[in-house]
Amino acid sequence: MLMTTTSVIDGREIQEYLGVVVGEAILGANIFKDIFGAVRDIVGGRAGAYEREMAKARKVAFEEMEEEARKLGADGIVGIDIDYEVVGQQGSIMMVSVSGTAVKFR
Repeated sequence: MLMTTTSVIDGREIQEYLGVVVGEAILGANIFKDIFGAVRDIVGGRAGAYEREMAKARKVAFEEMEEEARKLGADGIVGIDIDYEVVGQQGSIMMVSVSGTAVKFR
């Protein structure tokens, strides 16, 4: 399935707009990752555990959105928007939401 953040795909004509599709993922980071992340924040550097969790959440959200589009008979998704949120006082819950418009190409 073709997916893009743009509203069109070069060389492909949109025949039909099938509607908005969404995928969401909420992942909790465990206490050890929280502690490690806090130490990284203090001393600097990248928090690899958080980066891996965000990548996992993004993958799940995209898979959900693509599955929803397939159920509509879509060939692609255009206009994809990706949103990230950290929820909770300590930022221990991460949320990724993706949305776009499912389309059929000619």
